[in-house]
Amino acid sequence: MIRWIWNLLCVLLVVISIGFVNISPVMAQTKTQPITTETETQPIITATETAEPSVSETETQPIITETETQPIITETETQPIITETETQPITTETETQPITTATETAQPSVSETETQPSVTEKELEGKINELGQKVVDATQNGDFATSETYWTQLIELLPNNAALWSNRGNSKASQNKLEEAIADYNKAMELAPNAPDPYLNRGLVLEALGKFDDAIADYDRVLELNPNDPMGYNNRGNAEAGLGQWQDAIADYQKSIELAPDFAFARANYALALYQTGQTEVAIRTMRNIIRKYPQFPDMRAALTAALWVQGQHGEAESNWVATVGLDSRYKDIEWVKNIRRWPPAMVAALQKFLKIE
Repeated sequence: MIRWIWNLLCVLLVVISIGFVNISPVMAQTKTQPITTETETQPIITATETAEPSVSETETQPIITETETQPIITETETQPIITETETQPITTETETQPITTATETAQPSVSETETQPSVTEKELEGKINELGQKVVDATQNGDFATSETYWTQLIELLPNNAALWSNRGNSKASQNKLEEAIADYNKAMELAPNAPDPYLNRGLVLEALGKFDDAIADYDRVLELNPNDPMGYNNRGNAEAGLGQWQDAIADYQKSIELAPDFAFARANYALALYQTGQTEVAIRTMRNIIRKYPQFPDMRAALTAALWVQGQHGEAESNWVATVGLDSRYKDIEWVKNIRRWPPAMVAALQKFLKIE
């Protein structure tokens, strides 16, 4: 539903699509792009996302292992030979002490050879690829608890990879573990302060918590780092919509569409905002255009159902509703539409009239 539903997470040689269903402020979008820092040598995770369809990227980074070998150390200390001769009067007595030769050798001889790691580079690379495939499979199956486990195992192998922390945050967010997700995003920001994606993802979670001003601050940071990020504008528009700042939201949606003309979700949000501000005909025309290009887009079919029903075009409304339910039955739940999907109030009211056959 939200941007991380259509995310693609790449672990070395594999790319995955990650989804987060229940955190979608007016078609919010989130992504996890490759996160790198100047000092980072082992990034392995990339992900990219476009509205329709998903595009995969594969990125492979070298695995670095270190072998340290200490020189054999042998210490030998030799004491001087000691000889003593003493002569007494009248009696000549010669005392000869036995020759004492002391040769001390460190006991035992120290020979240290350290070779690390015990796992070879090839084995480590294989382990990472194996976990990458597992996280792909778990995410595609919607098993985010399992994918979180695999992200954790990858973090244990590469603890300084910011993308891994951000991606695990996404898995936690999809399980509604919002505070834990924020902690992972914070760690990703610590490791890669100039990577936009953790800010984008944290912004979504802040929206889910109703902290729209904080979310806007994160989106502002995204756009500061990348002024041409269409998702940053789209998501900021969503947060502005949460504050009822509809004109600001419309402007951000328009900017997002300008930067990415095929960004269907930004167009959908734009149509909903137009309907909220009373621009009904333009909104309906935009919805129809979106459906023409993306006929299996349930959000716009549901919205068009509601808008047409209020206008008295019941036949076309019913036809779109059949398609909507076949694609996503959650639109039958007005509370989900209102509180999770977060349609604008005017659009929610229109759908409610249809559901009640008013």
